[in-house]
Amino acid sequence: MKISKPRGTRDFPPEDTKKRRYVENILRQVVKNWGFNEIITPTFEKLELFTLKSGEGIVGELYNFKDKGDREMTLRPELTAPVMRMYVNEMQSYQQPLKLFYFENCFRYERPQKGRFREFWQFGVELIGSKRADADAEVIALATEMLKSVGIKGDLHVNNLGVIRNLLNVLETEHQSKIMRLVDKKDDTGLNDFLEEINAPADLRMKLLELICLTGEGAVTKARELVGDIPEIETFQELLTLLDTYGVEYTIDFGIARGLDYYTGTVFEIYAEGLGAQNQVCGGGSYNLIKLFGGGDVPSTGFGLGFDRIMEVCEMEAPDDKPLVIIAKDSTRLDAVKAATKLRPHMPVYNDLMKRNFKAQLSYANNIGANYVVIIGEQEVEAGKVTLKDMKNGEQELLTLEDVIQKLTNK
Repeated sequence: MKISKPRGTRDFPPEDTKKRRYVENILRQVVKNWGFNEIITPTFEKLELFTLKSGEGIVGELYNFKDKGDREMTLRPELTAPVMRMYVNEMQSYQQPLKLFYFENCFRYERPQKGRFREFWQFGVELIGSKRADADAEVIALATEMLKSVGIKGDLHVNNLGVIRNLLNVLETEHQSKIMRLVDKKDDTGLNDFLEEINAPADLRMKLLELICLTGEGAVTKARELVGDIPEIETFQELLTLLDTYGVEYTIDFGIARGLDYYTGTVFEIYAEGLGAQNQVCGGGSYNLIKLFGGGDVPSTGFGLGFDRIMEVCEMEAPDDKPLVIIAKDSTRLDAVKAATKLRPHMPVYNDLMKRNFKAQLSYANNIGANYVVIIGEQEVEAGKVTLKDMKNGEQELLTLEDVIQKLTNK
């Protein structure tokens, strides 16, 4: 009986896995160079961890279940909440700011479509303990540097939610939250209808609709005219100055809301070409979740990179690491094993496991695109050397194993 993979999941054959690991390791190195440390959290968590953060409505999107102890659990749909839980449980005594990153698979029960899967991978960063614009700027600059390192030109949009929240603070908290979600979805019709439904003041309505349309050069000046010289405007201007210093290109966009109540100030999104409607590859900002999970009033800034979307548009190729193939006769099979053992600390090596004849072994090496083969026959064993053959030009040399290592690794 043939069993297919679950809907919304993927298998990654060797060539795909090699490229994914190559890109992943480049991203890892960038993050480490910026002073961030990797953490790992459980694949499944208590369901309440995510309903506390996002509300009961998220349950329909989760792979949730009851375990044998009748406890409500779920496969993680994202990593920010688990990291905040981990901080509260185990890391409150650590020196701040804490600079953390993760690369893990996540799960959402939703209809699979281009760029969206039920199992997906997220590369994320969380900076805990600083509420300064310096922290926000570093996190944003890091996100752009990570994308640049794998050849992706991202279109960065930045905003400060404090500006729009200042405008809305005369409304009920519940109404503010609904408006932020509608702005996040860019549902202009729904927003107009809701403002009318709650009988929002005409002046507020006019300023709000004008504010969320402000983008690009001059947007901050126009926003100041709408809301006045509020501290949030100055904080946002400080962030932009820092981004300029980092050399980061950005678009000011007061229409970005992120739609979740725990975002407190800076928010940003990065879009990439070639992904159609689902073109956002990164999103994040400053937020306060730690007190929700029983910790103190500790500020945080972070982002999540959609690794699967990155792989869709990443044109990088992993380095050629095709194995060196050892070709031997039955009489020199043990010598081939010894040679492979000495070579493998330095390079990938394939030793025949099928008891093929000499011609079939050479054909195999050619079929897998091997650049070199090492031939071990009776004459080579007697001389204490091996024959290194270049499969591209056919040239052969009689060398020691040490010479082979030096030639192929340039050591």
